[in-house]
Parts: sequence; structure tokens; C-alpha cells
Amino acid sequence: MVTRISRVVLDDILGRARDNPNVEVCGLLLGQDGRITHAVAAANVAEDPTCRFEIEPATLLAAHRAARAGGPTIVGHYHSHPSGDLVPSSCDADAAHADGSLWLIVSGRDCALWCTGETGLHGRFSRENWEYDDSIADAALASSRPERQ
Repeated sequence: MVTRISRVVLDDILGRARDNPNVEVCGLLLGQDGRITHAVAAANVAEDPTCRFEIEPATLLAAHRAARAGGPTIVGHYHSHPSGDLVPSSCDADAAHADGSLWLIVSGRDCALWCTGETGLHGRFSRENWEYDDSIADAALASSRPERQ
């Protein structure tokens, strides 16, 4: 299976990582049916955001409420690795649930998409194929985008 992602969404995420090179930026991936149509930035509330991430609970709750009201579904999340490594860390594996959610890891101008499960890297991650989909509507991205960190 190939996950399709909006170029505007991915460019926005990569821009956040470039604008904040010393911390792990993070947020939610929204969409459905193998398509990532939106991203919602979240504050990183981890104790040490230079090497870990934790999505702000209020952002997560708001996304769940919006999905219940008919908005896009949370399909995963993204975070950056300031080290440049696009591979999930052992800390990432400790935090991951084997629920099939997507983990987009970005650094600089590069990214890798992973899917959680019961096998694979660290017994948790399998590499996911992805491609751009410029047909995805991105109008909601601008309206849901909070200020950059």
C-alpha cells in the first residue's frame, strides 16, 4: 500500500522542522483511506524537547473532537529528529502502540514514513511507501494552522 500525502502539508511540516532545528517539532497527521490531507502542529511538551517529543494533550483532544464532529481522522503524527536520523529511535518504539498509526519523521528536507505494528524495526515499525498527491484539497490546512513554535 502507498500512503498519499499533500505536498502542501509535507512542505509545511518540513518548514516547521527547519525553523526549529534544535528541538523535535511535532503534530498530528489527519486524513482517511490512505491519504494524509492535513497536519496540525502541536507544542512539544516533553521534558527535554531536544531529544524527545510529546504532543500537547489539548491539541490531541481538539483533533479527536473535530473528528467526531465529521472532520478528518487522526491517522498518525509527525515529529522531527534534529540529529538527521529518519529512523525511529528506541524511545520512539517505547512510546509507540501497535495500532497501525503512521509516524512521519522529518529532518532537514528529508522524511520517512513508518507504520506501527507487532514486527519490524524495534519490534514496532515497518517502513511505509508514500507519494505526493497534489489533488488533495488543502484549504483547511491554513485555517487549522497555529502559530509556528
